[in-house]
Amino acid sequence: MKPVGTDDRRIANIHEAPFEPFVYDDGVALGDAVLQLDDGKPLGQGFHVYRMPAGMRSRSHRHNGHEQFLILEGELIESDGTVLRKGDLVFYRDGTEHNSYTPDGCLLAVHIVGPEFPLD
Repeated sequence: MKPVGTDDRRIANIHEAPFEPFVYDDGVALGDAVLQLDDGKPLGQGFHVYRMPAGMRSRSHRHNGHEQFLILEGELIESDGTVLRKGDLVFYRDGTEHNSYTPDGCLLAVHIVGPEFPLD
């Protein structure tokens, strides 16, 4: 087996690497940020780590493809009142509509197939 080349592997520590501010297609920025190593996909699509600051509410949106995430730190309160905590693994089916609020901030490992459609 040949050694893995530097162009073939990227490594980032989620506690030390810089996150890139997430800006929606319409220019709205809410303070959330993304750490994504695959630069072949738009920021926030595919696999990434997503950080929401304390007090942030995500925009209401509809999923374009399935989304799955694991809460690494903090908690989320979903628009239907469901409380998600550290260690919860969540799956949203394509077409699902919701938003999320984090009182104290949170960190998620996310896989999302395609861009979300804003509802507001």
